[in-house]
Amino acid sequence: MSSISQLLKENNPHEDILAIAGSLGEKENIPTYIVGGYVRDTLLGKSCQDIDIMVEGDGVAFAKKLARELKVNVTVDYDKFGTAMIPYPDIEIEVASARKEKYHSDSRKPEVTSSTVEEDMSRRDFTINAISASLMPSSFGELYDPFGGIKDLQKGLIITPLDPDETFSDDPLRMLRAVRFAAQLQYDVAATALDSISRNIHRLEIVSWERIRDEVLKTLKTDKPSIAFYLMKETGLLTHVFPEMDIMSGVEIINGMGHKDVFTHTLQVVDNAAKLTDKMDIRFAALVHDIAKPQTKRFDNKKGWTFHGHDEIGRRMLKKIARRMKLSNNLRDYLMLLTKLHLRPIALAKKEITDSAVRRVMAEAGEYVDDLMILCRADITTKNPKKVSKYMGNFEKVEHLMQDVKLRDEMKAFQSPVRGKEIMKTFKLKPGRQVGQIKKAIEEAILDGEIPNEYEAAHEFMLKMKLT
Repeated sequence: MSSISQLLKENNPHEDILAIAGSLGEKENIPTYIVGGYVRDTLLGKSCQDIDIMVEGDGVAFAKKLARELKVNVTVDYDKFGTAMIPYPDIEIEVASARKEKYHSDSRKPEVTSSTVEEDMSRRDFTINAISASLMPSSFGELYDPFGGIKDLQKGLIITPLDPDETFSDDPLRMLRAVRFAAQLQYDVAATALDSISRNIHRLEIVSWERIRDEVLKTLKTDKPSIAFYLMKETGLLTHVFPEMDIMSGVEIINGMGHKDVFTHTLQVVDNAAKLTDKMDIRFAALVHDIAKPQTKRFDNKKGWTFHGHDEIGRRMLKKIARRMKLSNNLRDYLMLLTKLHLRPIALAKKEITDSAVRRVMAEAGEYVDDLMILCRADITTKNPKKVSKYMGNFEKVEHLMQDVKLRDEMKAFQSPVRGKEIMKTFKLKPGRQVGQIKKAIEEAILDGEIPNEYEAAHEFMLKMKLT
């Protein structure tokens, strides 16, 4: 049996936690292991996000004792599954009983019974996650790898320990985990697993949208999210997970004129965004910015293919998508805003840039103006180097204007210097549409540069207005 004891000790910020867990296991005479992603990432030389400890015994009871050793006062217990979470300050620790699982066809929540490390490894999703290492002082770091997970790590292969039909049918979320790991590790998914995913898509019906959403968000956080979305398209997963994206692919040609494959373009924009920023929200905006192009595609004999209004229609579509995917209201509103505005800076970059046009974009984007500019840079997918150079040059001009701190601050908090109460008092109006129209007229005059963004000028402009 090989060992990773040195890897678990050298430059490992969690060495003390692992040592304390192993000593506790020895004291309680309970075999104790580190398992799953922690072992995988340690072998790959990657930083570990959480600690999964498995014991051949009562996981919840062990977690409570370990928490006390770590001077943590509380555990979050899931007695039904024999697991408990220890909310440690720097890293989340999960302790679980070694277990067997029995699934029912209408649920991905299994019946759990105590078991051994050997049987526990067989229930894991993929071989690369079915590797454990002993934490016991006498055998610290010794590996147990019954399904050849280390070889699959070396080959860059994602494959299930058991029959993939059984693995995916038992817990269908594993199908999305497979494509997410493909993007996260940039590995291949075994052909047998891909075929099985195509056969078992219907099983996603028992998975909550909250869990599906979380896998999509984790996928967007990878270095190259397109890998997962291409696999979703290939296997048919996209028909359930994101049907609006599934219909994006394909190119039509009329009178010798074609258009970009919107699906391919979208994924290139997502990958571009992933290179430009770690912010998941921007990457999500890249994923949905052209969501309405299939619905707005029209052919004009003179202009060729057009997608008029896809920015606004896409904004509206996101309300329904957000409800289905259980997105937070903040994320929904953010995606709607960036989808609505994603053409605006590009339009600026294609023509003469005016101060008023820049002001308008900044006022609408508010605190997300930098995010919008990142999205627009990612949206340049042309292969024509002259166009790329031209657009990038104009973007830099736009961004230079936006760097004016005073203007930036004004636009973030932009509103009429004359407030609603004063408008009502001046014109003897009651609250209603007319008050809003007056405020908007003042704001438009400021954005167009007709008057400065100052109270006196705005008040004078208001007094000259004629009410209809």
